[in-house]
Amino acid sequence: MLKLPAELTHREATACLAALSAQLAAQPGPVVVDAAELTHFDSSALAVLLELRRQALALDRRFAVQGLVPKLRQLAGVYGVSALLPEAV
Repeated sequence: MLKLPAELTHREATACLAALSAQLAAQPGPVVVDAAELTHFDSSALAVLLELRRQALALDRRFAVQGLVPKLRQLAGVYGVSALLPEAV
């Protein structure tokens, strides 16, 4: 499972994405991202999630998000990308 940090803004996005992309490539199976620890974020958090989704699908792997905080789910709705971030079962 990949974990988002507590803070994920434009400033942290590039480094966070690089670290999570490396983890994604190293572990097999479905990709589940845990977003429960997010407390301070901007739309860059969505960009990171969407890029991880793109990478997972390019590797023919399922993608889901666990613990998506309500404010980020709401932001995804505003941008029209909620359907691209399915909740882990």
